[in-house]
Amino acid sequence: MRKNLFTSKEKLKCNVLCKVVIMAFIFAGLLIPRFSLAQSGDQVKTDPDKKKADDNSTKPVEPTYPKAVGYLSFILPLATLQNNTLTRESETATSIGFPTGVNVLYSSKFGFSYEFTPTIKMTNTYSKMSNLLFDPGVMFRYKHGFTFIPRLAFETSGRYGVTPVFNEVYLRTKSVNYFVAFSVPMRWGEDDGVMAPFSIGLNLQIGFIFN
Repeated sequence: MRKNLFTSKEKLKCNVLCKVVIMAFIFAGLLIPRFSLAQSGDQVKTDPDKKKADDNSTKPVEPTYPKAVGYLSFILPLATLQNNTLTRESETATSIGFPTGVNVLYSSKFGFSYEFTPTIKMTNTYSKMSNLLFDPGVMFRYKHGFTFIPRLAFETSGRYGVTPVFNEVYLRTKSVNYFVAFSVPMRWGEDDGVMAPFSIGLNLQIGFIFN
């Protein structure tokens, strides 16, 4: 009895620790842009020559295409609907992915994205890299930093499908642009050797793009 109680406490501590780590990633992603913006503002105040140069310029510099930019981010599954059952994140396990990729921009309205996402899965009994996702897709770019990316999806677990991504740049700096995205993964096929029914989910992604 005492042994089981001790095991339950250890599992609870592990689950809480996993959630704390994920929340730390979220808050770091939200706070970093504020510090960058504050530093950018300080540079403008202490560099009057740069301000004069900007005042003398009459036209903004147009980007040269094609252009390749890299990005880093992390992604959290929020919920998954499978076999008429809705599973919220952290009910049975806690997962976090780290999408990394390259966007090749051909114009201000169109591009192509190559993305790889390793995923770490944590439960009460283990922690491991559980999956690697390759999901390329075309980029339809709109005004105000909004981009729609319909991606194909190929997972090492055996699942495949499509992932519509709705991406918005919420802060621009000289070095990086910060973005937030919601994705809707739709999957078919086997899952680690076992045939699984169709699933649809909702993910939250936060990251930054190198300029």
